[in-house]
Amino acid sequence: MGEVIANAIEINGSKLVYEMAGEGQTVLFSHAGFVDSGMWDEQWEEFALHYRVVRYDMLGFGKSDPAQGPVSRRDHLGQLLEHLGIESAHLVGCSMGGELIIDFALEHPEMVSSLTVVNGTPSGFEMQGAPPPEIMEMIDAMQKGDLARMAEMQLRLWIDGPFRQPEQVDQRVRQRAAEMNQIAVQNQTYIIADAEPADPLTPPAVTRLQELHLPVLIIAGSLDNPEILRAADLMVERIPGARKAIMQECAHLPNMEKPAEFNRIVLEFLRTVE
Repeated sequence: MGEVIANAIEINGSKLVYEMAGEGQTVLFSHAGFVDSGMWDEQWEEFALHYRVVRYDMLGFGKSDPAQGPVSRRDHLGQLLEHLGIESAHLVGCSMGGELIIDFALEHPEMVSSLTVVNGTPSGFEMQGAPPPEIMEMIDAMQKGDLARMAEMQLRLWIDGPFRQPEQVDQRVRQRAAEMNQIAVQNQTYIIADAEPADPLTPPAVTRLQELHLPVLIIAGSLDNPEILRAADLMVERIPGARKAIMQECAHLPNMEKPAEFNRIVLEFLRTVE
């Protein structure tokens, strides 16, 4: 794999930490909004055999500084690519990271070689039906400052999903996600940075998906919230030439639950679009 470069850039006085390894075309990984770049551990070495890989902790997550206020995640992504001298990259994003890379591709199509969106929804996508009970309990815990219950509800919502109990999930995956989630919860990242983000894409991506004229792969976990799978169908329907892969027996982080299958799917996709 060669040398792993761990470094940081400063954004508005805050430190954003990234890692880079490998050689060749760039594949950048963007993490979900309740964990950090450690969610890509099982992808890191294998992808670095074929590509230059980059992953980073968004402000408020992992080793990066806590967020000081609302942020523009796509502006930070652009600053990171510019800092690294990367003119174009294959972007892989999960959940919030998936929404982010769609927005970024609409704003900077010349900088994006392909998109792999994992259990993401386009900005402006509205969930239908009653919200999951875990969301209501999470909001209640947030209002009462009960960080432990708030963290557990996030695990119930995204790691277990609506169709499994905690004991039915790989406990190593659950524990690793809990470790990463703890930092974001303690930093109150969602409340400070993302509840009302700075400079949202206007108009939102859900109305502009037909503008994405580049290779796109949509991946969804079969055990995730059904609205996430509805969003996957909508994106495949509206994005010209988009492909879809459903990973069975996985919820919101299929790359952690079934890393070998995930790596095969994404590497095959990347090989076909090079």
